[in-house]
Amino acid sequence: MKKMFALLTVLTLIIALCPAALAQTVPTGVEDGVLTIAMECAYAPYNWTQSDDSNGAVPISNVPGSYANGYDVMIAKKICEANGWQLEVFQSDWDSLVPGVQTGTFDAVIAGQSMTAERAEQVDFAGPYFYATIVCLTKAGSAFAEAKGLADLKGGSCTAQIATIWYDTCLPQITGANVMTAAETAPAMLMALETGMVDFVCTDMPTAQGAVAAYPDMVILDFSGTDGDFQFTEQERAENVNIGVSLMKGNAALKEAIDAVLSQMTAEDFNELMAYAITIQPMMD
Repeated sequence: MKKMFALLTVLTLIIALCPAALAQTVPTGVEDGVLTIAMECAYAPYNWTQSDDSNGAVPISNVPGSYANGYDVMIAKKICEANGWQLEVFQSDWDSLVPGVQTGTFDAVIAGQSMTAERAEQVDFAGPYFYATIVCLTKAGSAFAEAKGLADLKGGSCTAQIATIWYDTCLPQITGANVMTAAETAPAMLMALETGMVDFVCTDMPTAQGAVAAYPDMVILDFSGTDGDFQFTEQERAENVNIGVSLMKGNAALKEAIDAVLSQMTAEDFNELMAYAITIQPMMD
């Protein structure tokens, strides 16, 4: 009887302290003490590839001799340190990130992804771990450098990264713009602007700030808070500026563990860390 009482007491404590674990229907992925995450490793200042471990970079498991760094890596390290996990980073193309989480190839994706309703149908999100406004980039001295709103971009050619809110939702709002084929990566998008293939691109503020640091001849067009800004419902706008961590559907325990870390950080903390990432990002070719 005493043994039965003791067992019931333990079970009661587990229920009280670990509701997410009891509700878990899929593996957490961190049973081995390793958080395996994926990112492009080519999306500065969120993430990039470098040749050594300087500034806290970590090895890329599927690209021997290469290291990942950037804001996403810094956030991942904070999550791992708080939970006593080791960090493992894999490089993956943008279009393969969500499928990789869905199949369990990766435990999580920390790759500058917006927490959109469409993505939320495919994965669960922890976070947000950054709040990023949507902006445009053009070349200094171009016909669009003094634009005050979307209407001033009429007639320009433009692009954005494939499978992003920037390309799918934002660019179509620019009346009279010539929307070119989507760029496969953020660096390809920026190179299209730098080489004159397009007049402007659409991206988020951190990517734009990182671009200006690498390409001083670029200027940011920020229409936030004006009538000339991109138009969304309040819910859509929140989804589009909130950057989150993608997890397998039903991975409540991992979501809870990550949220416990991120919830202790403020927007100011995020901005300071992002500013640091921009200062150490490698210059683009």
